[in-house]
Amino acid sequence: MDYATLKALKISEFEEAADGYRAACDMASKAKDRIENEITAGMRKQLEGKALDAAAGELRDLATNFHYTQVECGLISTALNALAADLTGPKKALDAAVADAEAANFAVLPDGSVRYPAGGEKVDGKVPEGGTVTGSAKGAGSSAPIDPAGDANDLASALERQAANIHPNPNFGRAVEFANRIAQAISDATEADARWAPKLRALKADDDLTVSKEDWADVHADTGGVRAGAKDYLKSIEAPPKDGSPAQNAAWWQGLSQEEQESYLSLNSATIGAMDGLPATVRDEANRVVLRDEQSSTAIALQKHLSGEPKRYEMKYTLRGDPIGERETDEWKKWNEERERLQGRLDGMSAIQSRFNETGREGLPEAYLLGFDPEGMGKGKVILANGNPDTADHTAIYVPGTGTNLRGIEGDLNRSEALWVQSNKMAGGATVSTITWFDYDAPLSAKPYTDGGGLLPEAMYDDQAAEGGPNLRAFLDGNREAHLVASGDKGHTTLMGHSYGTTLIGDAVKSYSPGFFDGPLKADDIIAVGSPGMQADHAADLGVEPGHMWAMAAPSSKDQVPLLGSLVGLGDHGVVPTDPEFGANIMETDSQDHSGYWDVSENGNASVSLKNQARVIVGDYGKVTVE
Repeated sequence: MDYATLKALKISEFEEAADGYRAACDMASKAKDRIENEITAGMRKQLEGKALDAAAGELRDLATNFHYTQVECGLISTALNALAADLTGPKKALDAAVADAEAANFAVLPDGSVRYPAGGEKVDGKVPEGGTVTGSAKGAGSSAPIDPAGDANDLASALERQAANIHPNPNFGRAVEFANRIAQAISDATEADARWAPKLRALKADDDLTVSKEDWADVHADTGGVRAGAKDYLKSIEAPPKDGSPAQNAAWWQGLSQEEQESYLSLNSATIGAMDGLPATVRDEANRVVLRDEQSSTAIALQKHLSGEPKRYEMKYTLRGDPIGERETDEWKKWNEERERLQGRLDGMSAIQSRFNETGREGLPEAYLLGFDPEGMGKGKVILANGNPDTADHTAIYVPGTGTNLRGIEGDLNRSEALWVQSNKMAGGATVSTITWFDYDAPLSAKPYTDGGGLLPEAMYDDQAAEGGPNLRAFLDGNREAHLVASGDKGHTTLMGHSYGTTLIGDAVKSYSPGFFDGPLKADDIIAVGSPGMQADHAADLGVEPGHMWAMAAPSSKDQVPLLGSLVGLGDHGVVPTDPEFGANIMETDSQDHSGYWDVSENGNASVSLKNQARVIVGDYGKVTVE
């Protein structure tokens, strides 16, 4: 960048362009949301069968295009704002240097050099003539042998001062000062321009009309490039509190300007999506970007992995050389293990995407992805809400149990959907949100846990629940904080656990930490379903108001988990909640096994178990049937 370009540069034009891209980003976001939450939902009331499938597919592709546009325009807007910020300093420095030079009656020439007038004491009867100097910008420090001070800039400055001191015209030194300031401003602006030019060019999309997995993978690269270039710009935005509480997170977010929020979100989706206390709409937007990114990269990785399948079988022989038969090779087994891992990730992400696509079916509201990490604790992390919990009158948070992982998350998402459908029927016009919360390392029932000389399933022990309890408490605190901000009240919250998920709820109670987790759990009602124990001996130990602890379990002939939890020596989970000694309201259930508490018949009739849970969720306690 030369002097004339920087002199004529208008920083406001970059900022105006950033505003334009941000407006395009907002329009694309609204279009995507309208397609997913209004148009598709309305279409389900008028079409069915193949016509519905075809139309829904077209709309999904269109929504994907708008989402891609939204994300890329957001990146471009952030990049332009960061570029403007990087150029603002050099531009101000240049303008100040020129103004100072002209105020001293020095002339700044079109190439950035400075002409100084005659001046000083006469030499041989003449006043020393004026002249023109060209400035030089400081470079990086040096430790070269020629520079005994260890800094080439110090050496250059010393030489300039020496030259100014011996020059007969005192204006010479001032001209060098002005010229150096101009040169430094041009150098800094050129450096910023060189840093941003390739990053901005990289944000150009391909020229077809299909948003492919390769395009989404390119978004990941684009984000990394913009983030690297915008380090100084991001430093001007207050960073989130380190290990902040949900209340601190919420205060930080509310303290940012809209531009700062949008910039931070566009470059730090994974961080924002995981922050308890932030609005559900913000976390959803962030996590959907992460989801798209992971879907694309995983699909590409799987495609590449499948192309390298090794030989599956090889002949095995006895020591005498007699053939035994074919056996799978170790190479193929290792390859297949990775294939199953990648496919499992895709299956789980497809289940989440399917829920987005199902908005409107049976009146299902829009979905909010409040947490997502395909690698979280080795099994993944998924927090998905039906309806906005920040504005809902009634919110239910369902914690799944043993064996939960990303690959099989669809079943747990279906349970949360069933809870929403039934609760919504009973809500009497009030709004409902139901959430599947899976943010812990769920035990594997098939994997033994070594204890002395015996082997027992992992679920008999408290390790994973104790580790995940603080996560659940933080989410509950964040849910309450976001609801207070959005609605001005706390709403009504029901916390529900199934199987080992109930044990985790008990550990969430015990994770109390003064100054971070204060007081009891932010839940008005707690429901324990098929529980082996909640790390408590009495309902009062969980901190809920009397009469607001609920439990249900099928007879031990159908659900043996509560029975196993009550046996002395098997596990350490406390008194089973369905034991009269515990003091919970024991709800009637018609479940035929450990997983049937959310069953709905083929004609759409909810089970007694599901209806009773829904009645608690909407606060219709008088209609709950108890044993």
